[in-house]
Amino acid sequence: MPNLNLIGVGSLNVAGAQISELGFKKALIVTDKVLVKVGAVSAVTKVLDQIKVEYVIYDGTEPNPTVNQVDEGLALLKEKKCDFIVSFGGGSPHDCAKAIGVLATNGGKIHDYEGINKSKNAMLPLVSINTTAGTAAELTRFSSITDTKRHVKMAIIDWKVTPTIAVDEPTLMVGMPKSLTAATGMDALTLAIEAYVSTISNPVTDASALHAVKLIKTYLPDAVKDGKNLKARDMMFYAEFLAGMAFNSANLGYVHISNFRELIHYLSRIS
Repeated sequence: MPNLNLIGVGSLNVAGAQISELGFKKALIVTDKVLVKVGAVSAVTKVLDQIKVEYVIYDGTEPNPTVNQVDEGLALLKEKKCDFIVSFGGGSPHDCAKAIGVLATNGGKIHDYEGINKSKNAMLPLVSINTTAGTAAELTRFSSITDTKRHVKMAIIDWKVTPTIAVDEPTLMVGMPKSLTAATGMDALTLAIEAYVSTISNPVTDASALHAVKLIKTYLPDAVKDGKNLKARDMMFYAEFLAGMAFNSANLGYVHISNFRELIHYLSRIS
């Protein structure tokens, strides 16, 4: 789990105060072109401007981030001499940022860390600012990176890729389309169910997973119906967070494995 987990309206400003207190000087913001185009990233840059922290933006992340995108982000981080990373978005920017962070302090290629607990050093400090209530990537020890040459979606499972600070600010979700709200909500539901039926679940993960399911049942319809319903958005972040807590220890199952298989099949067809 991250050292600090912030959920609720005002979380982003609290994160800014923490960043200032930690003494960071320059951030690599890892995000995607859509979030830059619609101006969503300005929520982060305004906070960094207020605390006088410099930043550079890498917006090359795409769904299912690739090895090349990780390498591009790492090169920019080194060129601009950033001392920490901010990931902004959903699962893809978070996963890409984790991979960049582990390479920044361990060296080598991201393939070297495919598998379980392969890194030796803690990754560069990472502040993960979430914009979707789905993957829980802002708090977990997992990072998925796609190798388009091998047609493989690599699973990097390492406690050292856990973000330093996780931020779930409901106001960042109010502009999310209904379809994406529904899809990411169902992702969170799937994570909770897979953790609950896991063969290595325990009373703590079961309690987290079950409460996540209850919250999703109650608040996902409201979030889809009215994206500006901050109560529903807030509770969906709590639900996603609880699901993340559950599968971070209990792991996932066949549903997510089949997702890897479908991506590999797609990559083999377009190459």
